[in-house]
Amino acid sequence: MDNVGRWVGGNRVALLENGEEFFTRVFDAIRQARREVIIETFILFEDKVGLALHAAMRSAAQRGVKIDLMVDGFGSPDLSREFIGGLSAVGVRVRMFDPGQRILGQRLNVFRRMHRKIVVVDGELAFVGGINYSADHLLDFGPKAKQDYAVELHGPVVAQIHQFVLRAIALGDKGPRWFRRRLKQAPPPDRGPVGDAEAVLITRDNRRHTGDIEREYLAAIRAARKRIVIANAYFFPGYRLIKELRRAARRGVDVRLILQGEPDMPIVKTAATMLYHHLLRAGVRIYEYCDRPLHAKVALMDDVWTTVGSSNLDPLSLSLNLEANVFARDRAFNQLLWERMDTLMCKSCQQIGVADLENGWSGWRLVRSFFIFHFLRWYPSWLGWLPRQVPRLTPAEVTELAEKREKREGAGDNGATPTEAA
Repeated sequence: MDNVGRWVGGNRVALLENGEEFFTRVFDAIRQARREVIIETFILFEDKVGLALHAAMRSAAQRGVKIDLMVDGFGSPDLSREFIGGLSAVGVRVRMFDPGQRILGQRLNVFRRMHRKIVVVDGELAFVGGINYSADHLLDFGPKAKQDYAVELHGPVVAQIHQFVLRAIALGDKGPRWFRRRLKQAPPPDRGPVGDAEAVLITRDNRRHTGDIEREYLAAIRAARKRIVIANAYFFPGYRLIKELRRAARRGVDVRLILQGEPDMPIVKTAATMLYHHLLRAGVRIYEYCDRPLHAKVALMDDVWTTVGSSNLDPLSLSLNLEANVFARDRAFNQLLWERMDTLMCKSCQQIGVADLENGWSGWRLVRSFFIFHFLRWYPSWLGWLPRQVPRLTPAEVTELAEKREKREGAGDNGATPTEAA
């Protein structure tokens, strides 16, 4: 039985900030894997981060670890034949989510993206968050380096995440029966508690769980009595969420939003600012993060509830993409996340007030803001009619070069890295 959506206790949750912390832990976990590694990601680039992941996966596969890698065909469109072939040659199963055909050089499968970022190692350790495998998640990338978060998880919730990723591949993969047998043969391990956190994996898909993440947010906002802090890269949520944030602020909850001040896509900030008047007038505090692009998808409410994951609060994440967030109830983790967010607001953000808007807001812009605000009532149902409801997974092509190398490895050759293959 699918146990995604059930809160389980006895977990340990660790916060990982930016690529410096996340990549170190993930690559170490892959290098120490004994049986199995499953990775889902939206973006995987062939830069220094992608090549480091490639090397870690190859090394583990050569030790006999079963490795499944699923990437999104829109987010990772340019992986070279050598890169994929170097993985396939050592037995890594690489799958592309909905790899659409290019028309006039342009990829058109923008909708229904596989936006999750999940890693499960040996069914015992999991990572969930918003960090992709690309160098722009490292500070040395420069002014455009992204600020982002993930969590490392130990405990019973890992079994829940493990079953989810196995089912995700089995449902989208019409191929080998061995994988479906593997799913049946992989019951959740019976592990005792390792910490104090209650946790649950909540996902969004285009079948049975179209609004689960948003509903979890709404329930927590309605229950909040002390504070709400939401740090979100792409903020353009539905009408219900805006309404509940306004209601929370009016009943005395300290509601704070941390949004992009230096966006990677200017339209993101333009859309969010259309909502500022409605939120500020209700008492919501808005902070724009100005150091570099904000890519976070985290939130905390009161002293216990938190979430970290891949889901933005925008039309793509709430109505189209495949997403995954971990929700946790743990005072210590909540306090840690609050301290990180408070530091961000104090040192790296500019607080926006009504006066800041009045200086540059014409009458026409206020009218436009009104219509955009009420448009939010309807867009989720409209977007639900868009195509690509059912996910498709396609095995990545094994190149002729990789096939020859695989035969040599069967005779004792250890293969080559992508650089060597080139």
